[in-house]
This record gives sequence, C-alpha cells and structure tokens, in this order.
Amino acid sequence: MPDPSAPRKLSPLRIYIAFGIALVAIIAWTAAWFWARNEAQARLDAGAAALRAAGYEVAWKGREIGGYPFRLNVTLTDARIRDRSGWALEAPELEGQAFMHAPTTWLLAAPQGLTFVRPVGGPVRVTGKLIRASLSHLTNTPPNLSFEGEGLTFQPAAGAQPFGLQAAERVEFHLRQAPAEVGDEGGVWLSVKNGKAQLSGLLGRIAGEKPISIEWDGRMSKISAFRGRDWPGAVRNWTAAGGQMSVKRGGLTAGDALIGVNSGTLRVGPDGRAVGVLDVSLRQAPRALGALSATGTIPQDRADAATAVAQARQDGDVARATINFEAGQTTLGPVAIAPAPKVYEPN
Repeated sequence: MPDPSAPRKLSPLRIYIAFGIALVAIIAWTAAWFWARNEAQARLDAGAAALRAAGYEVAWKGREIGGYPFRLNVTLTDARIRDRSGWALEAPELEGQAFMHAPTTWLLAAPQGLTFVRPVGGPVRVTGKLIRASLSHLTNTPPNLSFEGEGLTFQPAAGAQPFGLQAAERVEFHLRQAPAEVGDEGGVWLSVKNGKAQLSGLLGRIAGEKPISIEWDGRMSKISAFRGRDWPGAVRNWTAAGGQMSVKRGGLTAGDALIGVNSGTLRVGPDGRAVGVLDVSLRQAPRALGALSATGTIPQDRADAATAVAQARQDGDVARATINFEAGQTTLGPVAIAPAPKVYEPN
C-alpha cells in the first residue's frame, strides 16, 4: 500500500497575503483607537466647558488616556466639580474605563477614596474597599447611573459638622429613565446595609451601637424638567413643571426601631422643604417618641399626643400611621413633631 502523500505547503504568496491582511487590520484598528481616544478627550473637554458655562467649577490637575488596544482608560488626578450652591465632589484619582465595542458605557472608580463637600456642613472624606460607579445611555434623561460602595467609612474634615453615617457595609444607588411606554419618569433606588450611624433623638437611644439599614424605591415624574444651573435650580424647575416623587417602598431600621414606608407622594415647597404624605409602619413608636421628649427635641405635650396617636393605631408592636410634611413641619397624624426635611437651602 503506497504511503499517503505529504501535506502541501502554503505558497509564499498566501503567507504574504495573510500577513498583509493582518497588518492592514492592525493599522485600521490602531487608527480607530486613536480616533476614539481623541474623541474621548474632545468630549471630556466639551463637557467640562459646558458645565463651566452653566456655573459649575470643573478642574483636574492631570489627565491620561490609554488602554490600547481594546479599552479607553481615562485617569484624572486631583479632580473636582462644584456647583453654584456649594456642593462639591473631589477625588485624588478618578479612573474611567470604556471598551471599544461600547464607548458610551463607562465604569468609574475612586481607588483612593473621594470627598464630598456640603454647603453648610463641610467636607466628608469617604474611603472603602470598593468605590465605583457606572454611567451609560448618556442621551437618556436621566442617563443610567449606578453607584456601589463596600466597606465604606465617612470621616468629616476637621472643623466640619458631623455626618449622620459613620460607616456602612454596603451602599448602592441607582438612577434610571423609565421605559418609553411609562412616560416622562425616572426611578431612584437607594440601599444602605449594616451602617453605623450617629443618631440622636428619635432613633439614637433605641439604636445605640446596633447597625442601621435604609431602603428607598421612588419614581420621579416630569424627570426631563430636573435640570438647572445648580441643585436648587434643578429642584425648582422640576417642581414648577409639576414634578413629584411617588414612593413605592422604603424604610429605616435602627436597632429595634423601624420606620417602614408603604407608599406616599412627595414634592418640594418654595421654602426648600419636603411637602407630602407618607403611609408608614412604626415599630417601637412610643419608645422612640419618649426619646424625642427626653432629649428636648419636641415638647412633652406633643410627644404625649403623638404617642397616643401611635398607640391607638398599634397592632402588636407595630403602628400604622401617616407622616405629613406641610407648612415646614413634620406631623404624625395631627401632631407636629419636627421640621420638615430640607431638600435645599433657598437663596
């Protein structure tokens, strides 16, 4: 039986053609990467210029763009953004990454932590095992934004006012535009797991050193109107357009105390304070209201009246009630117990 014929060798021409095609592909991909790099740099500059024109302060000390061949990596050093109302965000190093096949989806990270500055309270330094965010669908209103933090600590700067949260095992925040069939609406989700807080009055005595958890699920109508030169301006424009938040679910657990939000609707008044009503479930309400009275947060007669309201609606250790925000006050049923939450400082 004859031996099988030896395998045929590729001709030099075919090898040259294959190498030529590969070389052309590499050159084309390299040109496309450099074009994308320049486009990212131009859009970053244009975005910063637009924010400055709107009254924001935007700056960074250094910028590097790399990631060839498959990614765009943008690194900003000493990055800072500040709005006209005084809110600011700073990071010694801010990293952004997008893949070449999805150049409008960005992953952001602050490996050295970040600092947010409150207009009245001052700076708070945030560090943790993980601080990252994602930004996509940039043409949506609002764009898709997600934040995730693990093992976070919150440290006010020297001379700054205390911050309610000292640490948290996990923090998540998500902002999304609703599907087209829903209409002009945006979704807001917030979750804080196993946080350590500095609480006083209503929850401080009950929570003690026990962890707190926060959940919030809301829908913002007229979301396209939520824009302006600064935070107060955006809120005012949104409110003027008839915007309000529909609360689907929420709650705060601190030790044995619980405030569970079953439903509600909120908006913002001209004084910058919340206006609306929440249907809530309260656990350990009489004890919490007693703490308010003992610390002098509300007068004894108001605490007694609010306790009577809670006890009248209590089933076991949980009371069902309404919390109203109106005329700058927070009321439990008909009893005023505290100022309404302030969304922004009016000019």
